Amino acid sequence: MDAIEPLFDRNIECLFCKGKYTSKKIRSRFIKVTSYDTDFYPHYASDDHNALLYNIYVCPHCGFSASDDFAKYFPPTTKEIIADKVQKNWVSHDFGGIRTIHEAVKTYKLASYCAVLKKEKHITIAGLYLRVAWLNRKLENTVQEIRFMKLACNEYLQSYSTDDFKGTQVTEVRLLYLIGELYRRCGEIDKSVRYFSMVIEKKNSSIETKIIDMARERWQEIREEKKLSDTIVS
Repeated sequence: MDAIEPLFDRNIECLFCKGKYTSKKIRSRFIKVTSYDTDFYPHYASDDHNALLYNIYVCPHCGFSASDDFAKYFPPTTKEIIADKVQKNWVSHDFGGIRTIHEAVKTYKLASYCAVLKKEKHITIAGLYLRVAWLNRKLENTVQEIRFMKLACNEYLQSYSTDDFKGTQVTEVRLLYLIGELYRRCGEIDKSVRYFSMVIEKKNSSIETKIIDMARERWQEIREEKKLSDTIVS
């Protein structure tokens, strides 16, 4: 009997041009997460089985790129805009095989561009930007990591103000925590504390005790760092 391979070809129909193609996915049994960073970035047991690399589908026919989170509906005029901005300028490239981290970054950037043109939910666009930041962390590219964390934070703020996260897997508590954590990682401590406090205030009304505990931990870390800084200065 042949051994089951970690990667398999998933059949895709492009949301935009309806073209058919395949894109690699990793079988769930091979995905093993060993730990998470404080912004939920998953560390995988094997770089070869990094599920982040294969979340985006890039149509080789027209260039339209998407994830499973994209809506099938295209708002008025967006198809014409995508045809002009993406399809017309697409140089045929196949991202359907095994991907490097650098290739995966390209797919997320393509998908985020398509998501903006398509007017996807802010929560969806934020998730794409955050994953670009995570992959740049893996590449130790701090400048690009911070750039995309700031983009993600702005989109999460827009999602919170418009409530477009409702009906998704991202809860209000998780969203507020992420905003606080991204602010913290970008060095905007006062804003970070404000959002962590908003999370902690929900301790009696939320069942997401783990995230509330994480907010407390980040808030305490900020206090300790400030005390240390004040001690050094004095």
